[in-house]
Amino acid sequence: MSDRPTEPSAGIIRGNLHILPVRIYYEDTDFSGMVYHANYLRYCERARSDVLRLLGFGHTELAARSEPLAFTVRRIEIDYFLPARIDDALEVRSHWQEAAGARFRVHQEIFRGQARLAAALVEAACISMTGRPRRIPPEILAAFEKFSAGST
Repeated sequence: MSDRPTEPSAGIIRGNLHILPVRIYYEDTDFSGMVYHANYLRYCERARSDVLRLLGFGHTELAARSEPLAFTVRRIEIDYFLPARIDDALEVRSHWQEAAGARFRVHQEIFRGQARLAAALVEAACISMTGRPRRIPPEILAAFEKFSAGST
C-alpha cells in the first residue's frame, strides 16, 4: 500500500497564514525561461481556493448550497520583484486581512526560499450564481475571522 496522498495538497495553515507549495514547470515559463507574469495570478488563485477548501468551503460545496454562491476577484494590485524559473520550488503565502459585507481582502506573497518574488493585494466579492453581489454567509465570515486571528 502506498503512503502517497489520494489528492493534491491544499497547502497548510499555520496560525493566520496559509502556505501553498508550487513547483515551476516548463509550461509556466515564457520564451525567456522565466515564469510568465500572469501565472503568478494563477498561483495566487489556487492558494485562495485551497484556503476555502481547508476551511470547509470548497467551490463545489459552495455551488451546491440551497443558495449557490461563488467568489470573484474585484481588484488586484501586484508587484513583481524577482523572476521564478523552471524547477523552482515556491510558496504562496496568503493572509486574510478583512472580510465584511460581500467583500474580503487577502494579502498574498510568493517566495522562493527567503526571496520574495511577488506580492499581491486581492479584493474579492461574494456573488450569487447570477453574478449579483451578496453578503458573505455568516459561517464563512466566521471561518475567515477565525483564520485571520490564527485560531483555525
